[in-house]
Amino acid sequence: MSAPARQASGLAQLEAVLAAGGPRLARGLARAEERLAEIGSSHGEALGLHAANTLSAGGKRLRPLIVFLCAGEAPSGGAVSAAVSVELVHMATLVHDDVLDRAPLRRGRATVYKSAGRSAATFTGDFLFSRAFAELAATGSPDAVKTLSDASSALARGELMQRADAWSMGVSSERYISRCTLKTARLFEAACRLGAIFGHPAPNGSVECLGAFGEKIGIAFQIFDDVLDVSGPPERTGKHRGTDLLDGTVTIPLILARERDPQLRTLDLRTAVTNPSEAEGLCERIADTGALSDAREQALAYVQQAKAALDEIDLPARQRRALELVADGVVERYA
Repeated sequence: MSAPARQASGLAQLEAVLAAGGPRLARGLARAEERLAEIGSSHGEALGLHAANTLSAGGKRLRPLIVFLCAGEAPSGGAVSAAVSVELVHMATLVHDDVLDRAPLRRGRATVYKSAGRSAATFTGDFLFSRAFAELAATGSPDAVKTLSDASSALARGELMQRADAWSMGVSSERYISRCTLKTARLFEAACRLGAIFGHPAPNGSVECLGAFGEKIGIAFQIFDDVLDVSGPPERTGKHRGTDLLDGTVTIPLILARERDPQLRTLDLRTAVTNPSEAEGLCERIADTGALSDAREQALAYVQQAKAALDEIDLPARQRRALELVADGVVERYA
């Protein structure tokens, strides 16, 4: 599928989710977008400029979307604050990641790190984190604040785990999944839990079951993202194939490939992959082992587990359909 065709497919998937979610979903997302713009333009000219540019870069706003979907047909006013808070945490982690990775571009735009330097980017990320918790604290819900706090702590632990694993060829599939759970899935889980907390009326057990849905979707999301890093193409991902390999980040395609190719087991990433050309060559070797298909099957299994978690609660048909479309949308990222 060509890049324009993939983009059209992604838009169609989003439109299907919006249609299934109904007018409340569209209104909620619009309100969240307005609030993000307000926050981005606050707190001083320089900091406000960097924050506003970061937030206006957009993206799919997948996590706020999930908050509203899990809140159901009659979300409380706190759902908007929850959606905004989750997106602020997500954007803060991206800004900090750009500092750690010395990344010049994010979503086709110059990063704060590139345009204003390390200190400005660090402070911008810190600002977004602080505003996330201020926004959620205003709801008066201790459970909501604890939910986001736990997810943020998990993000930090996952990042430390990934840095500890850099360049290591001893990373197991189990450790990789643990890392994905902490670094990516816990924020998806938090988005679902927050939606359930602020939904009304909430079915019994909805916080736990929707949280489980979010966790499985998050793991699948990260696996597919790591597959895309190897498979490309650059015009779709916005970066060279094998960027993770150049950074020394060991992901599931390489973990599975080295089980099939004895020569890959003894590969020293630090010396074998020093430029984009070498990274692309290693991507080809990984693909030749069939590891990408196996990784994709693992991700699909997590998507099915996510859908199965919805069986444990009595959801309105429209709400369940919209959540299933979100799960299918994770798969569409790879197609």
